[in-house]
Amino acid sequence: MAVKKPKNAEERAKRLSLILRRLNMDYADVECELNHSSAWELLAATILSAQCTDARVNMVTPALFEAFPTPYDMAKATQEEVEELVKTTGFFRNKAKSLIGAAKGIVERFDGKVPETMDEMLTLPGAARKTSNVVLGVWYGKATGVVVDTHVRRICNRLGLTKNDDPKKIEQDLIKILPKKRWVLFSHQIIHHGRRVCVARKPKCSECRLNDLCYAADKTE
Repeated sequence: MAVKKPKNAEERAKRLSLILRRLNMDYADVECELNHSSAWELLAATILSAQCTDARVNMVTPALFEAFPTPYDMAKATQEEVEELVKTTGFFRNKAKSLIGAAKGIVERFDGKVPETMDEMLTLPGAARKTSNVVLGVWYGKATGVVVDTHVRRICNRLGLTKNDDPKKIEQDLIKILPKKRWVLFSHQIIHHGRRVCVARKPKCSECRLNDLCYAADKTE
């Protein structure tokens, strides 16, 4: 059965509020699943998470953080040393280059401290908006934007919260409709939902609290 779409701004606002409330029912206290104990570790882990699962990254980072616990240590590393430690995350040459480049940028321009603003973060190799939003939101508690990964892109399109495929445009669409206080948590909730219920290959629609609000044409019943 097709889901009835809201006719006006008031109905759209009520629907969005209902989506957010239902996400809170299952994912009220969710957090970033990348293991880290510092802003630097989170930045490094997030760089490694591109085209890779968090579970795999968490298998790799203990040895990486032991070898290079601070940006100062990573800035002195060789490409080959880092490549060997991150090889199983995929695209390991580019990721190793980004890790070393980011570390050097942090040491040379920010006195060894991961920066706290989006403009500064974006100067670091490997720190595009997604990565920067993760670090700023999770570690520093700053809502500078909305993290858009594959889960957020897929599910927000299914829910009709965006019609775009480009992450930058999706982020702008979400920023316009979401309360700023929900920018960080919303992404975590959608990512968790995408991993556990609204999975890419065969969504578990019968288990989904958002089923009656979802516009997707390929629902499984």
